[in-house]
Amino acid sequence: MNIGETLDEIKSKIQKDPKLRQEFLHTRQQPDPLKAFCVKCRQMGYDLYEMDLIDAGEEFYAAIKRSTNGGGENSPVLKGEDDFYEMFFADLEM
Repeated sequence: MNIGETLDEIKSKIQKDPKLRQEFLHTRQQPDPLKAFCVKCRQMGYDLYEMDLIDAGEEFYAAIKRSTNGGGENSPVLKGEDDFYEMFFADLEM
């Protein structure tokens, strides 16, 4: 399962469990929120680490850039599209 699918599965579980949703939202208030988030994911049985999230976002963004105008300097800037962590919480908070 790739990172996007993993995060979608976690979001699906969170939507069904308000307590779990609050636990994930609480990770944002920790001194190292990304680490706390990943620890919570691992507690749920998902083998997810900080670099997994960062790398997945960068790979996703690079693939989009390559597919747009050959990936040159004229490619659109996709603000935030490379940050799966932030996109996860943007969806969760809606």
